[in-house]
Amino acid sequence: MGSGLLGGFIALMVSGLPVAMAMAVASLAYVIYSGSIPEFVVIHRMYGGVDSFPLLAVPFFIWAGNLMNSAGITNRIYNFALALVGWMKGGLGHVNVVGSMIFAGMSGTAIADAAGLGTIEIKAMTDHGYSKEFSVGVTAASATVGPIIPPSLPFVIYGMMASVSIGQLFLAGVIPGILMGITMMLTVAYFAHTRNFGRDVPFSGRKLAKATLEIVAVACVPFGAWGMVELGIPGGWAVITVFAILLLLDKLFNFSAVMALLTPVMLVGGMTMGVFTPTEGAIAASMWALFLGLVWYRTLDWRHLIKLTMDTIETTAAVLFIVASASIFGWLLTVTHVTDAVAEWVLAFTTNPNVFLLLANILMLFVGCFLEPTAAITLLVPILAPICMKLGIDLVHFGLVMVLNLMIGLLHPPMGTVLFVLSRVAKLSFERTTIAILPWLVPLFVTLGLCTYIPEIVLWLPRQFF
Repeated sequence: MGSGLLGGFIALMVSGLPVAMAMAVASLAYVIYSGSIPEFVVIHRMYGGVDSFPLLAVPFFIWAGNLMNSAGITNRIYNFALALVGWMKGGLGHVNVVGSMIFAGMSGTAIADAAGLGTIEIKAMTDHGYSKEFSVGVTAASATVGPIIPPSLPFVIYGMMASVSIGQLFLAGVIPGILMGITMMLTVAYFAHTRNFGRDVPFSGRKLAKATLEIVAVACVPFGAWGMVELGIPGGWAVITVFAILLLLDKLFNFSAVMALLTPVMLVGGMTMGVFTPTEGAIAASMWALFLGLVWYRTLDWRHLIKLTMDTIETTAAVLFIVASASIFGWLLTVTHVTDAVAEWVLAFTTNPNVFLLLANILMLFVGCFLEPTAAITLLVPILAPICMKLGIDLVHFGLVMVLNLMIGLLHPPMGTVLFVLSRVAKLSFERTTIAILPWLVPLFVTLGLCTYIPEIVLWLPRQFF
């Protein structure tokens, strides 16, 4: 019966039915055919799957990303990155990577990065003489860092499915995200050397000093807040005071992107200091984005805000329907002992955690080529998480590895969503876009290998705070 459930799902998905519908229909057909489970259990389990406090973060993180993407923040991030690294050889390639790392701290999704910053970056690079293939390749690769550096929508879904602390997952993504940025910048430097790229903007000590001052100002925020707490000031008031000082500095020095840089610091700092939970942090990120767009920069109007909100509702509904369908499907896989059978088969094949991680990476890369990340996470977690626990693999570590695999999957045909987005943005054929990304898989696979087999890269930061 379990094989029939799994086979029915695969058959429906291959037939072209969306993955969420395939899971729901296969589950309902199994329940009706078996006769041993009341039909109302399908609705009950689907409702229970989305009746979760951590999932409240989903609409707010999506809303925050949409607000940041439409409030003129992307131009500010681009100008900041240009001042910081644009003067280097192959400068706009470095700007592309740095800009994506900053935007990752606001949007939490690769698609928002590719569609938002990608439009600016590809046009600027082609205007400066870079080939479209190189421009699209570096933009696509750098967009994958979006869900790794906190906040991250896939981490929220994984944390809910695997019963893992979302705060720990957010912290686990910080060092791997920085490592991804470093390996991609090294790749840009390699191409700049071999293809003799020039400097795209002249070196300006004044602009570099100003950009460095922005980094220092943001870096001082957590230390300032921590110092006030040590002096006996409540955590909430300490954070508000530091924010007020930073807002004053922003007005005095007319910073480019200090408010954007502050978003991940606010989220991670707020969670580690106990000011709010990750779910409440999503609300804080939305309110911060709303404040920047409507009050501080005044780049949003109410009509545009309503449109963004409706887009957020539409995206949230799609994500939660996938989660709901996966909840009943995953429950039935457990009830029919499919997950136990898979675990027994894998453990009969190997009990070596390193071999299992290799096999899991291959599986997740394959699945990531066909399913979008939310659907893949909800499908794979019930199957792979029990095996990880039996082999002693930390689920926080495995969560980072899973999300990184699925982000790489976004760059592969036939379902590489980032490829479709950038193909339209750059007006480049899907085939040429696919070929353009191939060299950029190297730094991503290097990062994946390091994070898979050196767990401390992932777990060091969460262990310092949890």
